[in-house]
Amino acid sequence: MAEVTLTERPALGARVRDIGFWADWAAVIGLAGLVVVFGIASPSFLTLGNIEAMLVSAAILVVLAVGQSFVIATGGIDLSTSTTMTFGAVVIGMLYTHGWPIAAAIAAGVAAAGLAGAVSGVLVARGRIPDFVVTLGMFSVTTGLALILSDGRPAEVVSAFLLGLASGSVGPIGYFVIVAAVVAIAAHVVLFHTRFGVHVLATGGNPEGARAMGIRTQRVKLAVYVIAGVLSGVAAILLVARLGAAEPAANTTYLLNAIAAVVLGGVALQGGRGSVLGPVVGALLLTALTNGLTLLGVSQFYQPLAVGVVVVAAALLMRYQR
Repeated sequence: MAEVTLTERPALGARVRDIGFWADWAAVIGLAGLVVVFGIASPSFLTLGNIEAMLVSAAILVVLAVGQSFVIATGGIDLSTSTTMTFGAVVIGMLYTHGWPIAAAIAAGVAAAGLAGAVSGVLVARGRIPDFVVTLGMFSVTTGLALILSDGRPAEVVSAFLLGLASGSVGPIGYFVIVAAVVAIAAHVVLFHTRFGVHVLATGGNPEGARAMGIRTQRVKLAVYVIAGVLSGVAAILLVARLGAAEPAANTTYLLNAIAAVVLGGVALQGGRGSVLGPVVGALLLTALTNGLTLLGVSQFYQPLAVGVVVVAAALLMRYQR
């Protein structure tokens, strides 16, 4: 009778001593650590009101980070997500102030953001121009378009729908959080339970091998930039709802934090390894970090420094991921 050998799972002690274990769970462990530290240091941190505020604040970043995850999973990067969001918001504000129904203005804003992503995707996939150059250029293009369309002035958007979106909830869960959760769940299903998701990861992991298997990598790359653009448009809706206005000034903090959330979430920058839950946790971690520092009275000048240290530490840990 043949003898069957089972591979035993490493003991807990061995896994804890393995730096790869800490690398895989860096975002979750970091978030838990921040909750403990800030919960002890500030009595206000773990109050229901502050938790709800943090979740609402993180929603926009989660949506942007999910879109960025698709691009990075193919080995690319999109430096224009935050300005595309601003562009979409300005389109919404401009059309609404010109008498368009809010639904039509929102649809146009999302379409405009998606079109910006499509242009980037065409230039990267078909034009074979480096993604860094293309999206840096699109960063300037969308910034300029937002300023031109708005004449550099914010447009007030007084809409019952957007007001309800910003302030409404289902029980204790705000609509912002629900939107972010739906986006994250849908992205997870697409990335890990569809043929398209397999093609995305294959394109990022081994482009030549993917092409040899019949995967149309150019179409995949175009598609992920469109996804990033559309999700920037969704984030624009949340941004306008939160501010009550379409603000044309670019906010690069969202761009940097979206990329940082993806890095913290363990998505490989060289492509081929994707995640949705990781960037979501990364976005929550960054939001908790800035919120906790604010509650402790730390100057805003030091907050980017703290974020940078956390991101660099996460990037170092990624070298040891299994």
